[in-house]
Amino acid sequence: MMKQICTVLLLIGTLSSFAQKKWTLKECVEHALEHNITVKQSELDIDLATQDLVNAKGNFMPSINGSASHNYNFGSFIGQDGTRIKSDTRGNNFGLNTGITVFNGFQNLNLYKQAKLGVESSQLQLAILQDNISMSVINDFLNVLFNKENLKIAEEQLKISQNQLDQIKSQVEAGTKPRSDLFDIEATLASNRESIVNAENSLDLSILSLSQNLQVSPRDFDIEEIEINLTSASLFYDSSEEVLAYALENRSEIKNAKLGIENSDFGIKLAQSAFAPTLSLGAGLGTSYQHNQGEPDFRVQYSADPNNPGSVIETIIPNGFSTQLDNNLGYNLGFNLRVPIFNGFKTKASVQKARLNKQKSQLNLEKEKQTITTTITQAYADAKAALKQYQATELSVISLEDSFKNIQNKFNFGAATSFEVEQIRGRLVNAKSNSIKSKYNFVFRSKVLDFYMGKKIL
Repeated sequence: MMKQICTVLLLIGTLSSFAQKKWTLKECVEHALEHNITVKQSELDIDLATQDLVNAKGNFMPSINGSASHNYNFGSFIGQDGTRIKSDTRGNNFGLNTGITVFNGFQNLNLYKQAKLGVESSQLQLAILQDNISMSVINDFLNVLFNKENLKIAEEQLKISQNQLDQIKSQVEAGTKPRSDLFDIEATLASNRESIVNAENSLDLSILSLSQNLQVSPRDFDIEEIEINLTSASLFYDSSEEVLAYALENRSEIKNAKLGIENSDFGIKLAQSAFAPTLSLGAGLGTSYQHNQGEPDFRVQYSADPNNPGSVIETIIPNGFSTQLDNNLGYNLGFNLRVPIFNGFKTKASVQKARLNKQKSQLNLEKEKQTITTTITQAYADAKAALKQYQATELSVISLEDSFKNIQNKFNFGAATSFEVEQIRGRLVNAKSNSIKSKYNFVFRSKVLDFYMGKKIL
């Protein structure tokens, strides 16, 4: 019992430590890739494509089949020696056959090459899926960081309002401030509390989104915060053209689309192979055994009588199972040629469909190029705009912080109203919020550009 209690406590402790741990960005991405169901399905697609390749290799090998049968005959029938037998018998037939395709318009070769492309395409599709999941997790992770900073700003404003409330209470009691200022700051304090609730809700929703992406429980889930310093922030690329040129040459989406065109070429060749004749080689061996029901296995052997010319001697000799199998053993070898002449234009239609599929594959490549071009161009423009906005809002934050300190001092000495204080503070809060929003937007867009340049994003 004590051992079981210790085991339960250890398990609870392990689960508790797992729930309380703070996830790093790398851990989040690795966990998502390891446990995502779609990724597992894509990995199985690679296994399936590999088995298709094994199957295509098998087309070059001969087929070998064995056969055996056991049958009963009643009444009259033709026996092994071609004579009619009028008795009940039972017998066995054994055979071994092999065949191989010598030529079929290179169909087997094209199927093999197509299967190899299938494996490569499945691997590229897995890479594309893993990249998309990684970027999704990074976006969710940065969104959590953004909402954490927003919550800190809201909590900071609440502390400022609370300090102001305590200060104004004493001034109102001393008669140096009107009671209306107390009402104003109490209203501001209530608004700050509402802002905290909204910020907490946004943070909870962002954590929920990230935990769902990782397929873990959102309860007690938290991430390890990253210090992002953009004091010397700058774009690493002079233009989007540099990123675009690399992406159009190296991205998995483009490579997979090109494989689609190559695959459609083999599809055309496979369809055209139906016009070609098919030559196959076959060989086999067979034997049989026959037994008259209720009689021993024997046969009559006829031979010339040396003592009586013109006469024959009938000799009964054993004719058992192994003897019959040996005596009845036969072999065959042959070629089979099949020449297609007319099949209702089905082959012609198949070739035309294959050519149309190639056109679709070519259009798909152009579509992928357009998608990547749009994404990179937009990401570069967004990153550039976010950087400019961040730099502008940082200057605005510094200026408004000085203004807020100044207006607070004026308010303390009665030279400014609470309305003026709240105006400056509202602008400061908005500037801080815009600053962190543009900061994380710039970081994510920069990661997108690095992603398309083939750089590690972790």
